[in-house]
Amino acid sequence: MGNIYIALLHYPVYNKKGDVITTAVTNMDIHDISRSAKTYGIKRFYIVTPVEEQRELVRRIIRHWQRGYGASYNPLRKEAMDIVDLKGTLEEVLEDISAESKNKVRLVVTGAELRGKLTKFAELKRSIAKSQNPCLLVFGTGWGIASGVIGDADFFLEPIKGPSNYNHMSVRSAVAVVLDRLLGERS
Repeated sequence: MGNIYIALLHYPVYNKKGDVITTAVTNMDIHDISRSAKTYGIKRFYIVTPVEEQRELVRRIIRHWQRGYGASYNPLRKEAMDIVDLKGTLEEVLEDISAESKNKVRLVVTGAELRGKLTKFAELKRSIAKSQNPCLLVFGTGWGIASGVIGDADFFLEPIKGPSNYNHMSVRSAVAVVLDRLLGERS
């Protein structure tokens, strides 16, 4: 299963009014998603933002945990940060994965509000297990991934549903749930 990648998209995403915006990178997303990704054997976790100041902030956080005091203080955090990469656009992520794998990347879009022909978790899990092609799971920030990105997807993963009508989970929680449903071991 070492052919799966994650991208956390900060642009293009929607705000609650439906405008396309760039969201801010958060420290907690970097830490929590990298740890979940490492736990489930994700090859690389990409943070995608076109804002250079935000990319520099991410670089500083990663440096602290890889080479700074944080590396000796918490070696497990260092190990999780080893799989984090930073790109300015989703296109750069796709180019990076394609160049490394020499295969077409299968793009999987996630979102709480996705509609239409949705792929069930079990179906995507089977597809991942059978294919040699890399799979990129794209998670959005803000109020969801802009439609231009969604149009390029190979799969639209069904939204996470709980027993209540409330559906506004943090992206780091959503990543953990999706990874467990797709890659978790069941006894």
